[in-house]
Amino acid sequence: MTPVVLFVLLLSLTAVPPGATEEGDDGDSSQDVSEVIARANANITRRLIHGDIAPNLRRNAVPCTARGCKWPKSGRYVTVPYTIASHYSTNERNFIISTLESFHRSTCIRFQRRTSRDRNYLYFFSESGCWSYLGRQGGGQYVSLKRNGCLYTGTVQHEVLHALGFHHEQVRSDRDRYVRILTQNIQSGMQHNFNKVQTNNLGTPYDFNSVMHYSNYAFSRNGRPTIVARSNPNLSFGHARALSRNDIARVNRLYRC
Repeated sequence: MTPVVLFVLLLSLTAVPPGATEEGDDGDSSQDVSEVIARANANITRRLIHGDIAPNLRRNAVPCTARGCKWPKSGRYVTVPYTIASHYSTNERNFIISTLESFHRSTCIRFQRRTSRDRNYLYFFSESGCWSYLGRQGGGQYVSLKRNGCLYTGTVQHEVLHALGFHHEQVRSDRDRYVRILTQNIQSGMQHNFNKVQTNNLGTPYDFNSVMHYSNYAFSRNGRPTIVARSNPNLSFGHARALSRNDIARVNRLYRC
């Protein structure tokens, strides 16, 4: 590969997607996913678990990917139909589409616009906050991306990973080997957001750089950390702004890409 071709390839992987809004411009390094979601969901009245997952009362605590909520694969690809609400502007719609297509570069997931034949699909709309259901639910499935608060690359990828069946990193089943949860610093009534989940970790390591990992101060009531790394209590994490290598590896292993 020549230096020129390599440069063009790297530029295509890091550039802000065309049509992004000012809010969608990821040039602000302070806009990590956990901060964006916490701010957007601060006054939300909808019941959510783990901060941004809409509960499905029809399912129990068994990992959804063990009970048929993966999106189906046909041949080489997993096709996920979607539609986008008309209340987004053209630039906002293009930004969401570009972020969905970021999965095409490194996984076998293919997001395609819904047709009349597609019974199961994702419906992106702007409600209060950033949230999604976990895994394929059946029928039209809401993913909320608030227009003024959620349209960042990492945030869209985060909610889409929930829709593909993935939980937050800090609640995975083996998390106690890697982090300590400081319950004394958690906001009253928010402790449930740190409950461990029976996850399938797919043989991948715990990842502090995952776009699914919340920050040290998630749901803090006093400005002190709620999550600290066992290996280094001073480690700062939860600042991902795009999919990590492990995020990509998990998608590919779960869906056998």
